[in-house]
Amino acid sequence: MQNRKIRHSFKLTKVGVKDVRKPVRIRRAGKSLTLTAAFDIFVDLPASQKGSHLSRNLEIVAEIVNESVRSPMPGLEFAAEKIAVELLNRHSYATQSEVWARAEYFLERTGPGGRKSLEPYELVAKAWALRNKPMSVCKAIGVKVVGMTACPCAMETIRGNLEAEYGKIPVRLPTITHNQRNITSLMVDAPPGKDVDADELIDIVESSVSSPTFEILKRPEEGMLVKHAHENPRFVEDVVREVLAKVVDRFTALPAEVKVSVRSESEESIHKHNAFAERVTTLEELRRKPS
Repeated sequence: MQNRKIRHSFKLTKVGVKDVRKPVRIRRAGKSLTLTAAFDIFVDLPASQKGSHLSRNLEIVAEIVNESVRSPMPGLEFAAEKIAVELLNRHSYATQSEVWARAEYFLERTGPGGRKSLEPYELVAKAWALRNKPMSVCKAIGVKVVGMTACPCAMETIRGNLEAEYGKIPVRLPTITHNQRNITSLMVDAPPGKDVDADELIDIVESSVSSPTFEILKRPEEGMLVKHAHENPRFVEDVVREVLAKVVDRFTALPAEVKVSVRSESEESIHKHNAFAERVTTLEELRRKPS
């Protein structure tokens, strides 16, 4: 059926399956864990091919995740890379493959009052392969982090109003402002022989928002967190730039061509719209003077 002659012979960029859910065994820093991952798996389709052999995609995922149970992988991106390579091995008509993987991930954090808790994050991995001679393969690892931002603009406006009414307020004393739930994603290429740790990416993002958020906060801890956020007011643009600056500082050993993608969205509390900022670039561009 897939090889039959077709009426409209157009090449398709992506054909595949989405949201294939499988457990993947990972081993990092001497510890192993099982991630429940969702895979999106694609190859291109030439004009001469009616359809793609989708069952092969599912077979590949099953084989590789079963392999990870016996021999854990160093990261989710390595599973995506193996799948991307095997897609081209089994789809002889394809010239490129693309794999995305997403998984819920928990990391122990310390709250404002010293309480330790397991907080949820999302891991995102990507791999793509091109049928060159030899085959070229790239992979990337990323995270999605929920935090909090405090609006600098409203804070300055209210400061001015309060000073007009009550007199000078010390500069170090934050004033009232509105807050947003912020969702920031950071993805970095992971070149061969170079390690990019997802935990470190989470650290970078959480330290770039006004404040991290936590599942459990008692009243004194709520007060400490809100105070901390108001001491670090950030626009969504500030968050992206903070992340970029920290990436440059922390990943000095990565090659210049490594791609970095940061996107941040703040869910507004006083508007019916959200605020958004993004930068897709390379380490080479970031290491130059700001532009």
